[in-house]
Amino acid sequence: MAIKQKELNVLAPSLFNPQVYCIKLNSPSGTFSEIAQIINNCGGHIGDIKVIESNQSFVSREVYFTATTIQAREIISKLHDLPGTHIIDVQNEVYNTHIGGKIAVKLKKEINNYKDLSVVYTPGVAEVCRTIHQDPKLAYNLTIKGNSVAVITDGSAVLGLGNIGPYAGMPVMEGKAMLFKMLADIDAYPICLSTQSPDEIVQAVKAIAPGFGGINLEDIAAPKCFEIERKLQNELDIPVFHDDQHGTAVVVLSALLNASKVVNKKFEDLEVVITGAGAAGVSCAKMLLYAGIRNIIVTDRNGAIYMGRKEMNIAKEELAQLTNPNKQKGIISDVIKGADVFVGVSGPNLITADDVKSMAKDPIVFALSNPDPEIKPELAKPYVKVMATGRSDYPNQINNVLCFPGFFRGLLDSHATTVTEKMKYAAAKAIASMVHDYELNENYIIPSIFNKKVASAVASAVTDAACEDRVIKDIPEIDLKLI
Repeated sequence: MAIKQKELNVLAPSLFNPQVYCIKLNSPSGTFSEIAQIINNCGGHIGDIKVIESNQSFVSREVYFTATTIQAREIISKLHDLPGTHIIDVQNEVYNTHIGGKIAVKLKKEINNYKDLSVVYTPGVAEVCRTIHQDPKLAYNLTIKGNSVAVITDGSAVLGLGNIGPYAGMPVMEGKAMLFKMLADIDAYPICLSTQSPDEIVQAVKAIAPGFGGINLEDIAAPKCFEIERKLQNELDIPVFHDDQHGTAVVVLSALLNASKVVNKKFEDLEVVITGAGAAGVSCAKMLLYAGIRNIIVTDRNGAIYMGRKEMNIAKEELAQLTNPNKQKGIISDVIKGADVFVGVSGPNLITADDVKSMAKDPIVFALSNPDPEIKPELAKPYVKVMATGRSDYPNQINNVLCFPGFFRGLLDSHATTVTEKMKYAAAKAIASMVHDYELNENYIIPSIFNKKVASAVASAVTDAACEDRVIKDIPEIDLKLI
């Protein structure tokens, strides 16, 4: 099934958001420059181009481009009017990729006859069940538990979309599961809960926990995400990791470790301003404090967080005790003056070029709101030394995918029972180390998310930290002679 041109009018949610389209067309030889000009003039961005067939007169192509639905309609209309050009098909690649879901269960052993059936199911499976019953830890070796992660959401804080619920949150969870498998060979399962009650979420996760080696909480709104994670980690004997908090914090720390070298400033002396006091902002502040930075100011929509400020939730009150040592007050434009680093994990267009100009010499700006950053890189570029975003179309993409696959690989390999600060710090240093000092520059402070060596480096660092912190299970070996 494909989403085609006649169906574009029903895709209202994508009218103003970029989508990836593929146009299959025949056109006279030598007219591609006109096709490209139409796409560019209408606001589209050309990606891959595949020549399917060509002769002296005509060329058949597949042209991939990114555009909003409104722009796509205009592009298609103008291509229809281009003399000699015939559009064969138009497909929305984003929707096509998601139709039917993006993941599936794959068998490790084929069942071709009665012998196979008796081994994987009854009667052979009964003996394995008895063995696990005698020692439940053997489930790590004799079932999928040892390589399985539950990706849990209630859909209350999905990407930049907000509270859209568990059904609409499922595509993100599937994508997360794909990345787990691709980068760390972990079997991850999207589990979307039809409740947004913290207590009910905790009970649901506890009920399904026996089948998993780790729990990845995802897209759960603050401040309840803090309570949910804390309760689960206290009550389960497997690690619980809220990626929106800690994955973001780990990658931000790794990028800042390298950025501080580029600007030749002592890491511990950096003055940092963070905008956004939700899951990511709170965790980033705590991670940077753990790494040694002493002067951090966190702001929310009411301005700087400081001890004594009224109308703050428990998470912000705790943050006020840890940050803003000089009790600075005011909005972001006030407290950013003289700062070495800005970290944005909140929303678009929250700072201006004048704000960046008011920062200390050679400022570092991490504008991580997606899809629209806190300041457009083009506006900040004349005044910033190191610029990073959460987007893939600019240098220095700070993305959680650099952390969570390898982090969970390390948790599973070590049979860890919890997540510690030492693990997160070790993971950040491992990511940073993937960019060698001789490679470091203002446009390269963080490795590519497609660098598959990152996950293994993070896994190794997390495993070592788990052993040092002594938070690992002793899983017995299976003696086949005794079974």
